[in-house]
Amino acid sequence: MKKISLLLIVAMLVMVMSACTSNSKTPGAGQTEPGTAQPEGSSDPVTLKIVYKDEGTANPVSVKFFETLEKSLAEDEGLNVKFELVDLAQGSYAENLNLLLLGGTIPDIIYFQGGDQQIADQGLLEDLTPYIEKSTYIKDIIEPHNQTRMASYPYLLWIKPLAPKTPVIRADWFNAMESSKALMENPTVDNYYAFFKELVEKKPGEGKPSYALTAAGDIAEINFIFNTAFGLDTTWLKKEDGTYEYSKVSQKEKEKLTFYNKLYKEGLLDPQFITKQWDTKEDAFYKGEAAVITGTAGKIIDLYDGRMQELGGEDANLIVLPPAKGEAQGFGATDVTKESRGLAISSQSPHKDVAFKVFDYLASPKGQMLDRLGFEDEHYKVVDGKIELNEKYYSEWYARFWEPTEIQSETPLKTPLLGEPGTESLKMAGDFYTEDNNFIIPEQFIANWDAMNNLYKEYSTDFITGKKDLSQFDQFVEAWNAAGGAEITKYANENIK
Repeated sequence: MKKISLLLIVAMLVMVMSACTSNSKTPGAGQTEPGTAQPEGSSDPVTLKIVYKDEGTANPVSVKFFETLEKSLAEDEGLNVKFELVDLAQGSYAENLNLLLLGGTIPDIIYFQGGDQQIADQGLLEDLTPYIEKSTYIKDIIEPHNQTRMASYPYLLWIKPLAPKTPVIRADWFNAMESSKALMENPTVDNYYAFFKELVEKKPGEGKPSYALTAAGDIAEINFIFNTAFGLDTTWLKKEDGTYEYSKVSQKEKEKLTFYNKLYKEGLLDPQFITKQWDTKEDAFYKGEAAVITGTAGKIIDLYDGRMQELGGEDANLIVLPPAKGEAQGFGATDVTKESRGLAISSQSPHKDVAFKVFDYLASPKGQMLDRLGFEDEHYKVVDGKIELNEKYYSEWYARFWEPTEIQSETPLKTPLLGEPGTESLKMAGDFYTEDNNFIIPEQFIANWDAMNNLYKEYSTDFITGKKDLSQFDQFVEAWNAAGGAEITKYANENIK
C-alpha cells in the first residue's frame, strides 16, 4: 500500500498542475455558470462518466435507472445527457476507486465512501457551495446537518437522514430466547452478553448460528452498539482536569476491548470478522451463520428485512435491537465536520454545470419520484390517484441520490416509504442523537493521523484476538503518542471549544 500511496501522490501532483493551467473558478470559453443548462442549440448528448459503488454495467437495475434518468432529463429539463457507468473490480471500493483515479480515469461524478479528503486536498473536487446557492431544488431539501458539514467541507453532498448503523436480528430467533425480554427492557452490556451467549448455546436455527455477531473488516460497526455504554460517547473525552484525550487511547477503550476479547474467546464474535467484506458479512447473516449484524438505519434495514423474509419466511422478519446501556446509551455521536460518504463533481470535468443540473433535477418532485420510488408498475402503481408501493419496492429499491426527510411528490403516497424495521431504526437513531466534538484533521497531521489509525487497528485487532495481552495497552498508548498523538492531542486541546 505504501507503493500505491506514493504513486497516487505523484499522479495527483501531475493532475493538480494540469488543473492550475487548464481549469479555473471563472467560467471560460464553452463553460457556463454553475447550475445552468447546456448551451442552446446543442444536439449532441453530454456524456457524464459516473463511478458509484454497486452501480455498474453488470447491474441491470442500475442500467435501467440511468437510462430512465436520461429520458426524464430530456423530457422534463431539455437536457441531452448520456451516462457512462464506470465499472470497478470487486473488493474494497475506496481502494479500487483510488486505483481508478491513479490510472488517470477521472469521472465527472464520483461517489466516495472514504478516501476523498486526500483527493480534495489536491484540488481535484469541485466546491459545490455556489452551485447549491443557485440551485432550484437542492437548496430547499438540504438538511441542517448537511449545511453544517458543507460549511466546513463543501466537496461531498449526501442528502440523507441521520442514520447510524443499528443492530438487527431475525424475529423468530429473537422470540426463542429467554434473555430477549431483559435485553429490550434493560440493554446493559451484561444483558447483551447473556443474550449472545444464549443464542450460540441454544442455536434456534437448527444448529445455527455459529456465532452471535459479525462485522465487515474491523470493529467500527460493533462500536455503534457498545461504544457509548463504555463512556466512549465522543471522539475526544474530557478528563477530570478539563483537558481532552483521544477516546481510543483511554482506559474506557481498554475496558471495551477487554469485553470484545471476551466475546472473541468464547466464540460469540465471528473469528473471521477481520477478513469479512460487506457482502460476505451480509451473506453470513442471511445464511444464519451470524445472528446479529448492524446496518444503516432506514432503507438498508428494510432491504435486509425483505431479503431475510425471502429466505426464511414471514417469521424471519427483523427486529431492531437497542444500543447497549452503561455510562450512557446511544449509537455514538454524529460527526458534523464533513460527510463520511457522498457524491462529488470532479474539478477537471468539462461538464460540471450539467453534472450539478442532474443533481438538482433529482431533488425536484419528478426526480424524487424516480429516485425514491423506482419504476412504475414494477415498484409501485397509482391506485385511485395515490401511489401504492409493493413488496418489490420494500425489498429491492433504494434512493441512489437524495433522501430528504420529506418527499415532494406530484402524486400523493398511499403507503409509507419505509417498512416497520426501517422506521423503527430511524426513530431509535433520532432518539439517541448527539453531536461529536471531532474536527477535520489539518493537512500537516494527515500523514501521521493515517499511521496512528493503522497503529490502533493493528493493536486493537491483536488485543481482541489475543495475539497481544491487554496488559500491553499502555505500550500502545506510548506508540500512538510517539507516532504523532502527542502533537494532535495538543492541537485538540487548543481548538476544541
